[in-house]
Amino acid sequence: MQGVTGRMFHASSGLGDQSLLALLAAAILAAGAMVILVRGARMLGRARDTIAELRAALASTNELRDEVETILDRLPDAVVQCDGHGHVLASNQAYEDLLGARQRGAEAALPEVVERRTPELLPDGTRRMEEAIRTERGIRWFSWVERDIVAPDGSTTILRSGREITNLIESEKALDDARAKAEAASEAKSRFLATVSHEFRTPLNGILGMSDLLLDTALQPEQLAYVQALRGSAEAFLSLIEEILDFSKIEAGRIDLICEPFELETLVQGVVELLAPRAQDKGTEIASFVSRDVPRLVRSDRDRLRQILFNLAGNAVKFTGSGGVCIAVEPGGPGEIVFSVEDTGPGIPAERLGTIFDEFDQGGLEAARGTGTGLGLAITRRIVARMGGRIEVESTVGHGSVFRVRLPLAAAETSPEAVGDALNLRVLLVGPSPFEPRCIERRLAEAGAETARAADAARAGEILRGARFDVLIADAALGEAEVRQLARAAKDSGVARTVVLLSPFERRDFGSPHAAGYDAFLIKPVRTHSLLERLRPMAGPRREPAVEANPSAPAAVSVGPLRVLLAEDNEVNALLAMRLLQKLGVLVDWARDGIEAAAQAEAALAGERPAYDVILMDMRMPGLDGAEVTRRIREREAAIGRDDRVRIVALTASMIGGRERYTETAGFDGFLLKPFTFEALAVELRGKAPQNAVA
Repeated sequence: MQGVTGRMFHASSGLGDQSLLALLAAAILAAGAMVILVRGARMLGRARDTIAELRAALASTNELRDEVETILDRLPDAVVQCDGHGHVLASNQAYEDLLGARQRGAEAALPEVVERRTPELLPDGTRRMEEAIRTERGIRWFSWVERDIVAPDGSTTILRSGREITNLIESEKALDDARAKAEAASEAKSRFLATVSHEFRTPLNGILGMSDLLLDTALQPEQLAYVQALRGSAEAFLSLIEEILDFSKIEAGRIDLICEPFELETLVQGVVELLAPRAQDKGTEIASFVSRDVPRLVRSDRDRLRQILFNLAGNAVKFTGSGGVCIAVEPGGPGEIVFSVEDTGPGIPAERLGTIFDEFDQGGLEAARGTGTGLGLAITRRIVARMGGRIEVESTVGHGSVFRVRLPLAAAETSPEAVGDALNLRVLLVGPSPFEPRCIERRLAEAGAETARAADAARAGEILRGARFDVLIADAALGEAEVRQLARAAKDSGVARTVVLLSPFERRDFGSPHAAGYDAFLIKPVRTHSLLERLRPMAGPRREPAVEANPSAPAAVSVGPLRVLLAEDNEVNALLAMRLLQKLGVLVDWARDGIEAAAQAEAALAGERPAYDVILMDMRMPGLDGAEVTRRIREREAAIGRDDRVRIVALTASMIGGRERYTETAGFDGFLLKPFTFEALAVELRGKAPQNAVA
């Protein structure tokens, strides 16, 4: 065995060095090949795994795509993707069903847009728009939301989502058509009201004006009664017309508010004084109280506030058979003023309080209220709401009602407080009336006086025997015998000053206050200023004016030597206006129609006749209307370079548009609504009166 091994060793050793190296290289190459084969096998396995993963991912992507497509197809909104050339790249079933766009790619284009509204760009870059599109079912409206989608390669596509709004658009168009028809109907209604207003108010202007001229003449008692009845009926008719026209104007949204400063107490006293004759004719009273805690000057619409108070107080006077009515003004919440109108009338049933402000409702008191439209409270509520306030009512059947209006009225920038010395006086007030003595008592208390009140002479005598007073104020409504008895009792008790309260009717029948034992008198309803002026001079010489002016009587007015052109085609109204103008001391020429008015104005501007200071221009005249005549006058003035243009005042019986319609847009300088009063005419003329004119 050993021998054999030795032979093999030696045989191998005999191969030589080169053969050994070759053998070694072959072994190395074989080993390298094995490594490559192993690594290749591993890489092949990994590739197979990657392919499997890719196949799984592709399958998942396809599933996800199918799910997304299924979701998109189930959406009620149409979804479409298109390129920048308007070719459809993808869409959902809703888009295809609605628009019939079943092709995609270069052959499929977006449908024709018939009408497009202005797009809206949202902050995130999204666009919102509405389009009318031509579809297989005709033209349909869609609301779209779209945005740009930028691909990694920089290409841009547009993704849109929208839904059909055809019914909504048709409803909007129907609403617009209805609105246009309503506006046209409202405009026709306004024109009709303007015509009706003119046709009604023009003859009423003649009736009321001629009644005033008759009342200024010497009439027998029977004639005087007839004329007063005539005027009263005309005023009632005018009131009804104004209610109906005013309600129509408010209903049409044509009520405009003016903000200007005015004195609150003066306005309230003016309303009370206008209603006083009506109340006194019925044997009732009307009084007022304005607290010192409210601003003396406020900023608001004076005319609308007067209308509110006049409606409420006038309504109260109308159905209050005994007792009276009181307007009180006191502070409410922050920046709020409360106007209360209280009466002693029959009251309003509780079941009717919820409808008392409805149109044509009279609160279940038709018999007590007499004639009327039932619009007064409805108008009042709408005006109060327009002024930013609210109205409330409390009432008990058999005990009267209280209406409260709460308005946000701001104090005027310059609202000086009335300053006066405190009344260090003790005052006894005696009267059966429910409101006037109470209001006087509150005024005197605010002025610093101490007061006591009695309802009759017997109770007043007891008070006088138990205390000392400086002033006695007695209401003539007690009766002449009791009033005279009170005067004697007051003198016996050492009262320094006695004042009797008289209505204008009582003043005529009462005789001399001095003969009845009184030092002074005051006319009801009593003004605060008059009351305090009667009491403050007690420390000095006592002086009483011969009479206290009737607040409703017109003052003598003169506007100076003006020359006026009156353009008026109605002969009765022209006669009335000329008589009023002559009373004002002016020279007047009459033009019977628009053509004659234009000719006379042209002649005056050309210097062919004396120049006019004022032209009173009726708006409705044959030939040329007032607006056209005024336009020609203004053009002629501009042509000749006249700086000081003639004052032109519009005369109209139409309430539509109001003062602003004429003074701001039509070239007029003033405005008079027929029937106009003597005082209103004087005010409009006074705008052109010379410096030496007096009023």
